[in-house]
Amino acid sequence: MRVTVEAEDASQDPAATPLTFFGAEVQVERERRGIKREELAEAASCGYSLVAKIEAGKRTPSLEFARACDRLFPGSDGRFERLWPLALKYAFPGWFQRYVSLEWKASAVRMFHPQLCPGLVQTERYARAVLRTGRPSNLESLVTGRIERQRILERESDPARLWLVLNQAALTNQVGDREVMHEQLAHLLVLAETPRHRVQIVPDKGHHHGWASPFGILSFPDDQDVVHVDGFPRGYLLAETEDVTRATDAYDLLMALALPPDESAELITDIQKERYS
Repeated sequence: MRVTVEAEDASQDPAATPLTFFGAEVQVERERRGIKREELAEAASCGYSLVAKIEAGKRTPSLEFARACDRLFPGSDGRFERLWPLALKYAFPGWFQRYVSLEWKASAVRMFHPQLCPGLVQTERYARAVLRTGRPSNLESLVTGRIERQRILERESDPARLWLVLNQAALTNQVGDREVMHEQLAHLLVLAETPRHRVQIVPDKGHHHGWASPFGILSFPDDQDVVHVDGFPRGYLLAETEDVTRATDAYDLLMALALPPDESAELITDIQKERYS
């Protein structure tokens, strides 16, 4: 049985999880300084109800929210930003938390998906549409967690490099409405045009290339690669040398089957215009 973030009751035990602890600390600091929720909501560019849910340990804070707390509460010295990575973990199922911790440290990420744009490159609306299909009770926390993961591609110090290979089906399988897809493909094009990233599309030629499972490879500056294989009901990590070698070989073959980056960008643009304009 999976226990969702919303199942936690911060009023019973504020230290039950890093998420409830984060919320309780925000509430204590806010009330101690006589600051209203409306003031914190304005400083964090969010709604009153979101502040209330974060304080109750029922919603995952964004990094911007943590930074707003540090700005608004004198003397915090970055405490809420330091607590934020721990709170963020609880936006994910327990089995996925180890992967997120590794992904956060990765210097390079190689990903393949046969049917969808993977979470690391999803827009917020695309992510919400994908996650909604599972009817989770903590949808908004899951969306927040998925979008916040993408900070590894934008961090100021040594942003991770991304190499993404997608089947053409990932561009034509409509998630949400046409506007959602138009926005998602536009985001792929931005990534494709970023010098440190690569986006390649395996064109649909009417036959299957042999790989049906989404998988990714994380690389680190001073450690061995790790493979993550997506699946139901949960994904799993592989670190054995033989498994990593096989995954790397498979990825190399997928890259060889895919269109070159420039031609891939042209295909993305064509599909965006023809199907989602």
